[in-house]
Amino acid sequence: MSDNTLYLRREKRFLVLLGIICLALIGGALYMQIVLGEAPCPLCILQRYALLFIAIFAFIGAAMSGRRGVTVCETLVTLSALGGIAAAGRHVWILAHPSDSCGIDVLQPIVDGLPLATLFPTGFQVSGFCTTPYPPVLGLSLAQWALAAFVLTAVLVPACIIRNRRKPY
Repeated sequence: MSDNTLYLRREKRFLVLLGIICLALIGGALYMQIVLGEAPCPLCILQRYALLFIAIFAFIGAAMSGRRGVTVCETLVTLSALGGIAAAGRHVWILAHPSDSCGIDVLQPIVDGLPLATLFPTGFQVSGFCTTPYPPVLGLSLAQWALAAFVLTAVLVPACIIRNRRKPY
């Protein structure tokens, strides 16, 4: 087995792990919403979409047979993570500056008009405000945890590509 095949298999395992983690984070968000009664705001829902896209692209990338397909999916994972950084970063900003609003009047119809809000309203329909402070988890707000996860994804996926694709001298 060549080194390229080993590196590609390692990338695929990483993508599967990343997809599972993203689905677990969505599951945790649903638990907090349904069981703990923490209503999601428009930015929370956008973060769920970003996590879902990361998971989908990660699983598709793990199923690809060639290096090019895996790289395309890893690029899409990174772009989804950047979208998540934008949503989570804005959410962190709003929580730090409660006088600002996330624009629920503007964002809510847009987010609620997305297809998953109709197909799975419990998980993807807006029912809360971005300024609502929920108890922190291990000292950080949920938006801060999401921001950290998206930043890690946006950094680690390209780092994995670079590490595995450089040619040995």
